[in-house]
Amino acid sequence: MEKKKLTPRKVVDSEGKVTYSESAQAWNVIKLKKELFDEFPELKEKRSQFSYSLKFFRNDEELEKAYQKFKKAKDKAMPMILVLYKDVE
Repeated sequence: MEKKKLTPRKVVDSEGKVTYSESAQAWNVIKLKKELFDEFPELKEKRSQFSYSLKFFRNDEELEKAYQKFKKAKDKAMPMILVLYKDVE
């Protein structure tokens, strides 16, 4: 299957929540905000399929090494930075 890379036209800055899905009995729902749908309207197409690649690095050195490798790649999409936080009250 061919993958078309999505690249934003502008900076998308958004925050959201990770929620628990009762039906899947897992913490697997990341709700995307309006800002992302405004930039990528194709995400609203119900018949389309989307996939992702997630890499989570343990430290700055691993991230920098992966970024240098990414910059050298011929077929590249703009990476999205996802930072996970634990909400503490």
